[in-house]
Amino acid sequence: MIKRLLEKVPVRIILPVLLTVALFVMTIFLLILPIMETNMMAGKREFIRDLTESAWSTLDFYAEKERSGALSREEAKALAIDHLRNLRYGPELKDYFWVNDMLPRIIMHPYRSDLEGKEVSNYSDPNGKRLFVECVRTVEAHGAGYVDYEWQWKDDPKRIVPKISYVKGFPAWGWIIGTGIYVEDVREEIASITQRLTVVSLLILLVIVLLSSYIIWHGVVVESKKKRAESEAELRREQLFQASKMASVGTLASGVAHEINNPITSVMLNTPIVQKTWDAARPILDTYQEERGDFTVGSMPYSLLRDRMPQLLGDIADSAKRVQSIVHDLKDFARQTPPDLNESVDINLTVEKAVGLVNNLIRKSTLQFSLVCQEDLPNVNGNAQRIEQVVINLVVNACQALPNSDCGISVSTGYDSVSKRVYVIVLDEGVGMTADSIDQIRDPFFTTKRESGGTGLGLSISDRIVRDHGGQMDFVSNPEKGTRVTLYLPAADVPDLD
Repeated sequence: MIKRLLEKVPVRIILPVLLTVALFVMTIFLLILPIMETNMMAGKREFIRDLTESAWSTLDFYAEKERSGALSREEAKALAIDHLRNLRYGPELKDYFWVNDMLPRIIMHPYRSDLEGKEVSNYSDPNGKRLFVECVRTVEAHGAGYVDYEWQWKDDPKRIVPKISYVKGFPAWGWIIGTGIYVEDVREEIASITQRLTVVSLLILLVIVLLSSYIIWHGVVVESKKKRAESEAELRREQLFQASKMASVGTLASGVAHEINNPITSVMLNTPIVQKTWDAARPILDTYQEERGDFTVGSMPYSLLRDRMPQLLGDIADSAKRVQSIVHDLKDFARQTPPDLNESVDINLTVEKAVGLVNNLIRKSTLQFSLVCQEDLPNVNGNAQRIEQVVINLVVNACQALPNSDCGISVSTGYDSVSKRVYVIVLDEGVGMTADSIDQIRDPFFTTKRESGGTGLGLSISDRIVRDHGGQMDFVSNPEKGTRVTLYLPAADVPDLD
């Protein structure tokens, strides 16, 4: 009997497992990775195009100085070359721009000064491609475009690698300006991702093999013990299912946190660079505006963009910090560790900022919104960003609960002198909740919006944040009439009421 069982069970269990793993691996390595590489390369190509366009505008700036008579042509060219020679970008600040003319002759190259002033029509890469001639042909045919060739790795003349450059002609001086990316960069990124995916795939395969071995052994035991063993096995399988479910939840949370944290960290690192670039470009644009009048950047007048750009960059930085904070809160929730609560928080400012961040959603959701903040509220000890996250979650939930835009939402703050607590009230005229839903509303992964993509994490994490602050959230709701959520936080500096 055992022999017959061993002959049947492995095939029935292992074959689907192997097929699943094979499909998983094929999907990752034959579909997702090639698509990812293509998208990354497309993004890099668009990046160098935008950089070249930006550098081209520098040439146009100095050409305009020439046209206005402020500079001679030689002076304008010299200033433009000096400016471009010092421009660097990239992680190591070694990526650069170069300029040649239509002869072609090298006008400026930061790492190949030996070629400057020389005709390079016969200069070719190791594959025999006359790359500067190709640049001229591309500009003559299309005005701008991409050229691929092999070139030295940044400032290392001994290392020759494939490169893709974007070049654009500057007819006023008969110049061509360009910059490029190294294909090796994209390949290294893909190789790193491939390595990580390989390790993960092997770990998953190991876990599946171990689980399969356990199930096979368990099946043999169940078969040998007949009915009583079958009952015990059913119970154990149910327990294994629940344990596997919780393990999957943990894996999901960890994976989401990791995948979100990488791009958000990139946004937080790149935003200051964009800010510095804007600060450096603004005087040039101001001078251009003073001389030529207002002009359009993208689809926005420069006079308006000049005032809005700092706010836009600030919003990007704030939003990136908020996402990073949410990821951190998710990890905190899983680890059951208390957050760092050292700030003296002004509740009114925190609520106003939270409402401002979701203002667009509020406008789309309701025509009747009110915010009333009581003056001279005492501060509370805690983390302003986390309290703001709680308020945002409550307001977003209120917006999602409204059946139409005629229903209203109100947000108010106040102070309860009896309990010495500051409170925030979010009241909506939405669909409301049943008593059973209110009892479960704080449970992780419980949601009444599962069909629309709700995860149930928002209120659960918010409740954890409030409890870490020594406060509480009270819910009062009636179906079809709306919901009132009151957030209480202990006051740090209680006002003297005598």
